[in-house]
Amino acid sequence: MLSVKSLVLKPLTTSNMIVALTITKFRTRSIIFGFIGMAILRIPLFLNKKCKFWKLMGSGKDAQVDLPPDFKHWAILTTWNDKASCDEFYSKSFTIKWFRFFGFEELTILLKPLSSHGLWSGKQPFIFDKSNQIHTGKIAVITRAAIHLNKVKDFRNNIKRAAKSMREAPGYLLSAGVGENPYLDQATFSIWEDAESMKNYAYKSFDHSDVIKLTRERKWYSEELFARFAIVESQGSLNGQSIN
Repeated sequence: MLSVKSLVLKPLTTSNMIVALTITKFRTRSIIFGFIGMAILRIPLFLNKKCKFWKLMGSGKDAQVDLPPDFKHWAILTTWNDKASCDEFYSKSFTIKWFRFFGFEELTILLKPLSSHGLWSGKQPFIFDKSNQIHTGKIAVITRAAIHLNKVKDFRNNIKRAAKSMREAPGYLLSAGVGENPYLDQATFSIWEDAESMKNYAYKSFDHSDVIKLTRERKWYSEELFARFAIVESQGSLNGQSIN
């Protein structure tokens, strides 16, 4: 059984919104319970009125960005108006107990939104304080897109080089590919040493800049979102890698 110590949250000075992302690796013999969880865990999440937004997601192979689906890694993203509600969810909820019972490795990261543009399932899930976007230290980024069915092949042929250049970029620390659908709904979660490293990759990397250009020209997405976060707390590891 996976055992993770209770998270201790640092005080937030502005907006109290907490975004929590957990990626759990299931044992091979427990993969079926990953699939079952994606179905039945929707019920308690739907009924939890303190949870403002949630997504149950699968991942790419070994939780990477540019590879086929991996049925060992499963993820949950939630948002909360205050840290007390998030604490209660992680200490008492059936959802988190399910993940920890069947998993043997977990990475949980608590985030404070700094900026967010676009929509996720028709909603803007991340509330941030526009007057306080200056941040020093590690930066987390979520990019998410809903891909047109007839654009999937073209998208996948091009996204591989952007993912490869990301992992080789100065200041890159960790990334994971997750999504509600293995091919049509894709989200990339990445962590950087600082905002400057993230911006250098986003705007100066040829492969990434070229993919962004192609995105606009070929209209791959029906919906997209880009959000930046300060890291409030992290616990555990992903494929043996921790950000602490």
